[in-house]
Amino acid sequence: MEEQEYDWKKITDSLNHFLRLKTTPIGMKMFTSKEEMEAVPKIRRPKAIHTADQIVAQAARLGWTVGITAADLVSAQCGVVLGLHPRNDEWLSGKEMTGVWFESQEDAAAHQQAMSVIPYGKYEAMAVSPLTSQRFIPDICLIYGTPGQMILFINGLQWSGYKKMEWSIVGESSCADSWGRALTTREPSLSIPCFAERRYGGVLDEELLMALPPEYLLKAIDGLEKLSRNGLRYPIPQYGVQMDARAGLSHSYG
Repeated sequence: MEEQEYDWKKITDSLNHFLRLKTTPIGMKMFTSKEEMEAVPKIRRPKAIHTADQIVAQAARLGWTVGITAADLVSAQCGVVLGLHPRNDEWLSGKEMTGVWFESQEDAAAHQQAMSVIPYGKYEAMAVSPLTSQRFIPDICLIYGTPGQMILFINGLQWSGYKKMEWSIVGESSCADSWGRALTTREPSLSIPCFAERRYGGVLDEELLMALPPEYLLKAIDGLEKLSRNGLRYPIPQYGVQMDARAGLSHSYG
């Protein structure tokens, strides 16, 4: 990614202005060495073993800057998504998920195969931090929001240079659909956070997760500003299920 300056306070203020987010927007960055990660100003290192969901939550819910290596993670499942653990035959077999999340080992193996993960060997560490902390230029940004907030955010992305957006979902381990996919494709990636993200990562029942490279934030904010001028804002006001729709439709759709 080309290094460039971002005004993270202005970006975060704009997101909160247009979308009224309840959860802190954060950044995630991969590092080729543990030493490089530990050189991040005021970074915290875990004193316990966690899931990657918990590490992300410590930034999004507590406002911390936190760095990890594979040794800090409870299982290979988290490490593989981030490219910190090899995608080996044992992991691909899915045997630990058989009978729990999937009926057969064949189903579990198909799930593992379907996940978007960073190739192993390039990175040794990862860090997350609130965007406003300005600890590093993130590889991707993570935004939690309601379906209503997310559709307007997507509308902002589509304001200019329209592109149909399509995503997949692997079900459990859906961090592969958000930060795993965004880190590997460099494209905006929307996911429905999974059981583990909600149980261990504090993700609220109504929240979706958008992961995307930082340059897309500027594009979305520009689009949100244009939509706002047209009266298309969050929260989306209810028109009424029994009202004559013609007056409302004429304003929004012509």
